[in-house]
Amino acid sequence: MRGLAMTVISLLLCLLGLWISIYFTGVSYHRFPVNVKWVPQICQLKEKSCGLIIHTPRAKLFGIPNSVYGIALYLYLILFFLGLPLAWWLGFLGAVLATLRSVYLAYSLIFVTKVPCPLCFTTHLINLILSIYLWTIR
Repeated sequence: MRGLAMTVISLLLCLLGLWISIYFTGVSYHRFPVNVKWVPQICQLKEKSCGLIIHTPRAKLFGIPNSVYGIALYLYLILFFLGLPLAWWLGFLGAVLATLRSVYLAYSLIFVTKVPCPLCFTTHLINLILSIYLWTIR
């Protein structure tokens, strides 16, 4: 039962990460406004603070928004946790790389841009938890 519970928790974390990544990507590419209706107001990026961070140089890697990488990672992990025969090591590598990037971005949020972005910190924590869990099931 413990394995099933952790798989369900991991799936829920991936779905939350995917939801946040889709939101950030949509705002980043101006596909929808920061105050889109399907995001609770408390979670919405504020145009004068959180909304600014998606337009900083650190918000992209090789010219692609970080959230696009998040979409790819979370979709891969969702399929992996659903039992598709995907490579564990690839999911683990992606999660570890995302966690390393998260450490850099969290540092940047705290000490450089000085913007407390709850959604950003949520994805950083999700990445860390998924990395640890994937390591334990190797």
